[in-house]
Amino acid sequence: MNHLVLQAQLSELGLVRYTPAGLMALDCCLKHESQVQEAGKPRKVAMELKAVVIGEMGKRLQSLGLGGEALFTGFLTTQRNGRGVIFHITGLEKCSSNSAIV
Repeated sequence: MNHLVLQAQLSELGLVRYTPAGLMALDCCLKHESQVQEAGKPRKVAMELKAVVIGEMGKRLQSLGLGGEALFTGFLTTQRNGRGVIFHITGLEKCSSNSAIV
């Protein structure tokens, strides 16, 4: 199964483009920071992840705005050039302004 759920902050937002099928596509970058347990010990995690949203979900991403936090769902795949991974966002749920990323 390939399903990712990530609470993150929108750190970059690209320009709107369109797929050959005429669907809106929007590239972005997500920033995540948290503390997790690994081998019984706390570990700080920080990362940035390239992402893309296709279709009407792009409007929801734009309305989130830079710095906005959300719970993103979707799947991972390789980038077109075959180097690295990209997160395809298929859903997002805005976080309340006072919730921290955990």
